[in-house]
Amino acid sequence: MSEIVIQAIGFLGLLFFIISYQIRSNKVLFLCQLMGCVVFCIQMLLLGAYTGAVSLLVNILRNILLLKINDWKWVKSRWTLTAVIALLTAVTAYTWSGALSLLPFASVAVTSIGYWTDNAQKIRLSQLIGSPCTLLYDIFVKTWGGAISEGMTIVSIIVSIVRFGWNDLDDKKLA
Repeated sequence: MSEIVIQAIGFLGLLFFIISYQIRSNKVLFLCQLMGCVVFCIQMLLLGAYTGAVSLLVNILRNILLLKINDWKWVKSRWTLTAVIALLTAVTAYTWSGALSLLPFASVAVTSIGYWTDNAQKIRLSQLIGSPCTLLYDIFVKTWGGAISEGMTIVSIIVSIVRFGWNDLDDKKLA
């Protein structure tokens, strides 16, 4: 597959993520991000960036669990979060390619902790920590669509904070 097609796949993932940060509902945010993760996982696999790809698979699993958090009561447990981070640790170790592998690990771990709070404020804060890690990883593995996506995602998160107001993001009605 050509490099141009592989990079174009990343722009489709970008679209899902940008939409996700402009939605107040955490459930819809998770669904949009799940779709973006699927697209970026495919792109990472095509580029041979396996740590990034498997981290995205954990991201996908995490987002599916979070979409069902009100249906499956066990998902709310800290043990479920611990299991997600343990799985992330295992797949990071399996695909280890040096210190670079710590970037997708840190991104998924931090955002998972933030997402489990079910608090839009803490979710956005965790994203502001996790997204720069992903941005750096994308640059190192030459995932230009992903790098542009993360840069735009950071801007989009800031826009959502300004748009909804930081204090209003703490409102439980948004979940």
